[in-house]
Amino acid sequence: MENHLRELRENRGITQEDLAARVGVSRQTIISLEKGKYNPSIFLAFKLAREFGLPIEEVFIYCEEEK
Repeated sequence: MENHLRELRENRGITQEDLAARVGVSRQTIISLEKGKYNPSIFLAFKLAREFGLPIEEVFIYCEEEK
């Protein structure tokens, strides 16, 4: 799943560590999310979207897997 986390975070001047603390995860989780190596739980996705004041669809981009 693709996302705009890094762009949103950097545009607001928030460090990975600060964002992690705000949503209750580790900095490594934020790094993995930004690199697209980890898909968040729906709960975490909503927390992140709320942190940026955006709908979840503006933070995370769902792409159907090819069959």
